[in-house]
Order: sequence, then structure tokens, then C-alpha cells
Amino acid sequence: MKVLISGGAGFIGSHMVAYYLNQGAEVWCVDNLLTGSESNLAPYAVFPNFHFLRLDVADLKEEHLPADFNLVCHLASPASPPEYLKYPLETMRVNSAGTEKMLSLAQKAQARFLYSSTSEVYGDPEVPVQREDYWGHVNPVGPRSVYDEAKRFGEALTMAYHRCYGVNTGIARIFNTYGPGMKLNDGRVIPNFISQALSGRPLTVYGEGSQSRSFCYIDDLVRGLVLLADSGEHWPVNLGNPEEFTVKQLVEKMSQVLGRPLKVEFKPLPEDDPKRRKPDISRAQRILGWQPQISLEEGLRKTINHFQKIIGRS
Repeated sequence: MKVLISGGAGFIGSHMVAYYLNQGAEVWCVDNLLTGSESNLAPYAVFPNFHFLRLDVADLKEEHLPADFNLVCHLASPASPPEYLKYPLETMRVNSAGTEKMLSLAQKAQARFLYSSTSEVYGDPEVPVQREDYWGHVNPVGPRSVYDEAKRFGEALTMAYHRCYGVNTGIARIFNTYGPGMKLNDGRVIPNFISQALSGRPLTVYGEGSQSRSFCYIDDLVRGLVLLADSGEHWPVNLGNPEEFTVKQLVEKMSQVLGRPLKVEFKPLPEDDPKRRKPDISRAQRILGWQPQISLEEGLRKTINHFQKIIGRS
């Protein structure tokens, strides 16, 4: 099997690289390292069937790559709010021109194409549980629109290639995911809390901490992405953990795992910050036979242990 993964030096992408290499596949990774890290790929340099191309996916040309891929995974994009707010135009370009470039490669190779979309396509949802048939509540001109609307456009482009050219496409709507491989300064809530807790700083809680999130451990997500890639499903599929926690409840979980009380510092809620995130995963259960298996407590322990080792080496 030959797999092309854009954004393979990123958090989720590097885990996908690891999975397919360990399955014996030939893996080509394309990443411009704007937000990804080459250190995420360092363990795989010894694999003779691993190839890394440092390049913006929107600038890919046919001569850069072989033409016989079985699977094309488009995971390239800034994903955390600090990153896509820092690189707004790059975020929109990789999900528009970059998506079309990857779709075109999949079309020519007659390969399965998997687009990594996001729960952010639902915006600040007006429904408590988000199903794939919910069209969302997105501010198209707000600061977060550079990510939300870019991903919505990427989904539309993916479906257009499926309808117009018969490309075998799939769309994963990924909810909050965490685990080893994230950056300490990622900017999302779990690495933020871990970084602050391990350095003795108060945990930053925005608003009153009543906003909810559903946290999926990376191993569960990768399993879901692989199952979706192996399926023939073309419509979007939610991949996330349906167990919902408020940010204040996450602070309590962190305190339990660390075995000590944690101080909290409250700050104003960012503009357009969604109040709820809770996926309906019934389609993933029915179509893929998938559901998360790792509890938040277990996932936090694994992630905290990972960050403690990193800090100990620095």
C-alpha cells in the first residue's frame, strides 16, 4: 500500500504516519513545517519506506511524487486558534488550493481521498448535540472564520470532486483531540492546562468555564480515521468522544490526575468561542463500528506523562 499524507509532521498527521508505517505501507509525507515539527517525524527516518518532502501542499507538482497512491490523506492545516489566527491566509490557502491539489492527485491515482475537516464547521452551535446533518452556526466574517469557513469550503470542494469526477472521497469531522505529540504551547485547552500545571502556574479559564468540550484521545481518533479511510463512505462522519465536560470539570479532572489542587485564573471569553461541543457519533458507530475506548482520565494520564518526559529532557 502506498499512502500520501499532507501535514504529516503535525500532531494528528504524525500519528497517521506512524500507523501506516507500522502496517508496512510506503508513506510519503508532505509538510511545509509552518506549524508541524520535523521532530515528530524523527523516529520514522529509519524506515526505508518513509519519504519526507518539505513543501507547501498547494505548491505540489506531479513530478514531486509517484503517481500510484492507494490513499491520499489531506491533514495539512493550522488547527489551534493561536496558529490559524497567526496564519489566516495560509490556513485558507491550504484548505482551498491545497485541498484541490490533493484531490487532483487522488483523482489521477484513482486513490481513496480522506479530508480532515473539523467540528468547527458547526461554529457556535445552536443545538446541544451536533449531528452531521446540522448545517452549523458560523460567523463568516469573524476572526475564527479563516478556519471555520476554510474547512467548510474544503468539504464542499471534496464533495464537488466526488460528484463531478467520481473521486472516492471521505470527510472526517474531527472533534477536540489530544495526546502525545501536541506542542506544549499548542494553545488548545488540554496542553495549555498541562503546561501551566506542570510549571506551577494557574490554569487559564476563559469566561466562567461553563463552555463544554468533548475530548477524544489520539489513539481513538487514528483508529476512526483509518476505519473511515478503509470504508466507502462519502458523506461527513463525526469522529470525537461524545462524553461532554465543561472547562471547570476539566480542571477538576486534571486536579484528580495530578493529585493536588490547581489554581485558576479567569480571563474574558474570546470572540466567537463556541459554547458547546458534543458530537453525535451514531453514524460512525453504524457505518464504521467505531467509538472511543479511552476515558478522559486515562488519556490525561498518558498525555501528562508524555509532557513530563519532554520537560525532563529540556
